[in-house]
Amino acid sequence: MIVTFDLFSALTDSRTGAATVLAELAAERGWPQSGEELYERWDGHNKALQRSAAPPATFHDVSLAAVRRAWSELDHDPAYAERDLARLEESVGQWPLWPDVAAGVTAVAAQHRVGLLSNVDDDLARRTQAYALVDPELVLTSQRLGAYKPSPAIYRAAAEAVAPGPLVHVAASARDVRGALEAGLVTVRLVRPGHVVDETGPRPSVEVTDAATLAMAVARI
Repeated sequence: MIVTFDLFSALTDSRTGAATVLAELAAERGWPQSGEELYERWDGHNKALQRSAAPPATFHDVSLAAVRRAWSELDHDPAYAERDLARLEESVGQWPLWPDVAAGVTAVAAQHRVGLLSNVDDDLARRTQAYALVDPELVLTSQRLGAYKPSPAIYRAAAEAVAPGPLVHVAASARDVRGALEAGLVTVRLVRPGHVVDETGPRPSVEVTDAATLAMAVARI
């Protein structure tokens, strides 16, 4: 069995990591917004743009467009966007994993091959702390698969990439849970702060609140 994990919700506390950097930028420039507020505005545009994104647009391209939109809405000079995104991308290696991740993923890896299924570009995935916990051959990105979450195409491409072995995906965000389920993947929801299940979509049959119990949950599938 192959088990993939979402990178920036299930494994990485991306909100804390990115908001820390954005708070530094705001302080340096005297912006009134907090790092959290800047993150929310950027992340909202990022997710919206990913719904219609398709290669050859990279995750970097989408993120840059999102920063420009966010800064324009907040009356910040969008000319800052490229350097600000570069600073965010450079900081990704310091974005913290959720506290239960290292032990939880290692336990699953003792029984199954583990990888990532993420919208990010390959080079960005390699910079993250989660990369060291998974099989590099199973780092399944939008750049590699040619589609973006939550499109069913990325989940189907992931299943084809690991065929013939069955694929289980561990997701946390509402759109990732729904996208994986609607594409027909066996999906485990790992509950994380700030993420809920889409009330209008399907619900996963397996939910865990701590990565420490993932190995047991996957074994029961």
